[in-house]
Amino acid sequence: MIKSVSDASGAEIILAFKGFAMWGVFPIFREYFSGASASSPHEARLSFEEVGSRAHTYSPAYKKESFGEILEYSSHITFNSLEQYRKFYDRTAFEKLNISAGLRINPEFSEIGHDIYNPCSPGSRLGITAGDIRQSGLPEGVEGLHFHVLFESDSYALEKVLNVVDEKFGLFYPRLKWINMGGGHLMTRKGYDTAHLVKILKEFSERSGLHVILEPGSAFAWETGELVSTVEDIVENQGIKTAILDTSFTAHMPDCLEM
Repeated sequence: MIKSVSDASGAEIILAFKGFAMWGVFPIFREYFSGASASSPHEARLSFEEVGSRAHTYSPAYKKESFGEILEYSSHITFNSLEQYRKFYDRTAFEKLNISAGLRINPEFSEIGHDIYNPCSPGSRLGITAGDIRQSGLPEGVEGLHFHVLFESDSYALEKVLNVVDEKFGLFYPRLKWINMGGGHLMTRKGYDTAHLVKILKEFSERSGLHVILEPGSAFAWETGELVSTVEDIVENQGIKTAILDTSFTAHMPDCLEM
């Protein structure tokens, strides 16, 4: 299904390692995606060695001592702030290694209902607002924009986000080559309107002239397995019974705990 969306829309769909990184099955997966997104030197290396392609890398902050590895294993590097871009972007190095530079943007709009997952909440540390880019100017060398504001969302949520991105960042499109729409596109969930997704991706590409990239994670492994646990004890306190398991919600199922 994911590959059919990519073929029909023309969008490049890559795997987000933070959602699924079981490299043992990558030989099976390779025919369904064209690359991977990474957020650390180790993930970038994993893409290079086990997927067979350099990574689309983003991190809220890069470290000087490990940025050389990021350069070695990445085809795209996205910066979270203008300061990070100024600190690490080197035109000569990027051109020599054929690396495309991007900025993470904050459209200041998201329909995510849980604040813990909302990167557009007030005071967010993630991404640059349109106002900040207009004030300082789009830096020379930036070829793409990256936003990540969805979580297990449908195509209609993406459509609303794209309308806001067009309004706030559309003036920069003529200077760019690509846009990465992040993850949260749960296109393998039952009832997801993939035809609508294809439609809005094609329309966006046509009006913006940009190459479109999506990086779902959970969609690649949605409902493909089970977490098996054993109830080891039942503790009762003030009429509340709690099952003690031999697994950890925090370690293995954070969504169950945090949501």
